Amino acid sequence: MSQAVLTSTSKTTPKPSEIDKDPVIGYFQRSELPLASLLFVLPLIVLYELGTRFVVVQPPSGGETRIIAFTLMREFFSLFGATGKYLPCLAVVGILLTWHIARNDVWHFKFSTILGMTIESVVLALPVLALSYAVTRYVPLSAPIIDARSMLVLSIGAGIYEELVFRLAAITGLNLILIDALGVKKLIAYPLMVGLSAVLFSGYHYLGAEAFHMQTFVFRTAAGLFFGAVFVLRGFGITTGSHAFYDVIVVLLPVVTRAQA
Repeated sequence: MSQAVLTSTSKTTPKPSEIDKDPVIGYFQRSELPLASLLFVLPLIVLYELGTRFVVVQPPSGGETRIIAFTLMREFFSLFGATGKYLPCLAVVGILLTWHIARNDVWHFKFSTILGMTIESVVLALPVLALSYAVTRYVPLSAPIIDARSMLVLSIGAGIYEELVFRLAAITGLNLILIDALGVKKLIAYPLMVGLSAVLFSGYHYLGAEAFHMQTFVFRTAAGLFFGAVFVLRGFGITTGSHAFYDVIVVLLPVVTRAQA
């Protein structure tokens, strides 16, 4: 099992020369590192911020349309007197950068790693996509009434900030409580961490206007279990990518289908 919750799979950071000798093992090591996650997620953060400013249709009453997790993060920071429009995105960068420095990792990366993470994220989005289409045979998965361009932007934001809250923060926090503080064995602790974060992730979706429905709750819990497993095994960057790509594909497929009809 990967130690991606708090560290990477390797206990010692591989040197650039060592990484280059074995591109297969090297990729799986590099893609779990905080620096790789930062470089992979950073373009998504920029796209989300630019999209919410220039693409997302804002409510006529004022304010801005944001992912609920993004808003919750701002409200959390405000409890400590910290206010700012871009605090959540700065938090993502700050956490990953601090994690990288604390691990004393090398400042070395390959473009091929980012490309590989992109491909892997798309592949890992497919099982959740298949599950969602199986569920829609029995109950529609409701979505906000909003234009496709806005939904694409918000889909990217969901991948970033929902994974930050419900995987990186929640699972890491539970890791500190269950394993470090209480001494629970990892074989028991990891399923508990992933399961609890999945339930919280599913319940979070009903904080907005959507009414609770057992089928959608079960589907989102199952998706949360999948993303939690990806996080534990493959790290934050891949989990964020697979979540974002899943949401983007869900938005684009009806658009492409209508265009071809």
